Amino acid sequence: MRSSAVTESASTPSSQRFDVILVGGGIMSTTLGAILKELQPDWSIALFEKLDGAGQESSDPWNNAGTGHTAYCELNYTPRGADGAISTAKAAGIAEQFHVSRQLWSHWTENGTLGAPRTFINALPHISFVWGEKNTQYLRDRYEAMRKEPLFAHIEHAEDLDTIGSWAPLLAAGRTADKPVAASQFRDGTDVDFGSITRQLAGHLGAEGVELRYGHEVTGLSRGTDGRWEMKVKNTAGGEKFTASARFVFVGAGGGALGLLQSSGIREIRGFGGFPVSGQFLRATESAIAEQHHAKVYGLASVGAPPMSVPHLDTRFVEGRRSLMFGPYAGFSTNFLKSGSYLDLPFSVRPHNLLPMLQVGATNTSLVSYLLKEVTKSQRKKVAALQEFYPEADGEQWELITAGQRVQVMKKDERGKGVLQFGTELIAAADGSIAGLLGASPGASTAPSIMFKLLERCFPGQIEGWRPQLETMVPSYGQLLNENEKLLAEVTESTAKTLQLDI
Repeated sequence: MRSSAVTESASTPSSQRFDVILVGGGIMSTTLGAILKELQPDWSIALFEKLDGAGQESSDPWNNAGTGHTAYCELNYTPRGADGAISTAKAAGIAEQFHVSRQLWSHWTENGTLGAPRTFINALPHISFVWGEKNTQYLRDRYEAMRKEPLFAHIEHAEDLDTIGSWAPLLAAGRTADKPVAASQFRDGTDVDFGSITRQLAGHLGAEGVELRYGHEVTGLSRGTDGRWEMKVKNTAGGEKFTASARFVFVGAGGGALGLLQSSGIREIRGFGGFPVSGQFLRATESAIAEQHHAKVYGLASVGAPPMSVPHLDTRFVEGRRSLMFGPYAGFSTNFLKSGSYLDLPFSVRPHNLLPMLQVGATNTSLVSYLLKEVTKSQRKKVAALQEFYPEADGEQWELITAGQRVQVMKKDERGKGVLQFGTELIAAADGSIAGLLGASPGASTAPSIMFKLLERCFPGQIEGWRPQLETMVPSYGQLLNENEKLLAEVTESTAKTLQLDI
C-alpha cells in the first residue's frame, strides 16, 4: 500500500471499496485497526467477522490463558542448552514485546480508546513452580541466569515450603518437606482479558467510522485487474453474497487465516500448513477457592507435550469476577476454529505443503502419542494432574471447559524439511498489499509488536512519517529496554501508574 488515494471501479459499488479490510474480529485485527486509525484517520477501513461480535474465538477470555506473556513464568522460554547453560534470549524477546503492549495500552487508556484498566488488566504475580531434584536444579540455574538481565533482575526464588506457601498457599498446603520443591516469582505480572480489550477496540473503531460487519464471512480473496484485493463475502444470517475490495488486506482470522491466505495465491504462503490442537481447562468459580490463590503458576510440560500444553494454575479476572483455571489438557480436532469445520485440516492440504506436513508427522511421533493419551484421559486423571499443583484440590468443585482451537504452524526450514513451529508467523506478500498471521502463543500478549512489525514490512514508504506518532504511542519504539535500564525503569513506572498495576 503506497498512497491513500482511492480509485473507483464500475464493477464494485463505492460503498464496498476500502483502503483497508480487516478479516476477523479478534485481538490482532482490532489492534491493527486502532493503530491505523490513529496514524491515518482519513483511511477507510472495514472489518468482517463471521460471528455475531468481536473477540469470540481465540481472543475470548475463556478460550485463552490470559497470561499477559512477559516470559516471567513460562519455562519453555528458557531452555537449557547442550552446554548446560540456560538461554534467556527468547524470554527477553517476549518480555520486550509485552512492555510494548503495556505502553500502547497505557496510551490508549489515557486517550480514551480503552476504558478503565480494571476492565482488561489486573496485577498478578507470575510464579514458576517445580518439584524433584533435577527440576529444582533447573529452576535454580534459571534464576541465576535471569537475574543478570535488567528485564528480569527483580526475580525472587525460594526452595522452602513456608516461603512458597506465603506466595501461593494452595501450592504448599498438603505437601511434606521430604520432596524437593522450588519456585521463582515476579510480583509485577498481570492477568489480561483479551476479549475485553478486543471488544473495547472494536467499539472504538465503530465510533471512528470503521465499518464493522459482524455475521459476514470472507470465503475467498483474489487480486483484481486493478491491483486491488477482492473479497467474496457472505452474510451468514441472510445468505446474501457480495464482493468488497481494498488496497491492503490483513487476514487476522485465527485458524481461518491459512485457508484465506492460500486462496490469495501469494507465493509467501507456499509450504505452510496447520496442525490443530484443541484444549480443555478445569475451572473453579467458587469464591471460597478462588480467594485463596492470587497468582499465575506455571510448571514444566510433560515429555513430548507441546509448549502450549505447559500446566498452569491461574487466577483469572473476567467481567469483574475472580476464578481459578487449571490446564490445559490437550486434545486433537481437525477443525481450525472452535466454530469451524472438521474438514478444515484436509481442505488445507495442497501439493506445496503435503510433503512438509508428512515430514512433521514422521518426526513428531512423541507429540502424536501425547495427544492420544490426552484425548483418552479420564476426569479422574485430569483432577490428579491438578492435585500435583494443588494437593488438596477437590475435583467436585471444578468444572471442565473447552478452550479455543490453536493451529500450530508447519513449514519448511532452511534445509527444506518440514518442521512444527510453536509461536506466531507473520506472512506478507512481497509488495506489502496483503498480510496475515498464523500460529498461536504468545500471540495476543504481543499483538502490538506484531502489528508494528507488519507496518514496517507492508508500509515502508509511510513508516518514517509515522515514527513521531509511534514514539508517542510507545516511548520505547525501536529500542531494547534490556539495553537501556533507565528507559526500562521509566516505562515500567509510567505504565504501572496508568494501568493501576500496583506492585
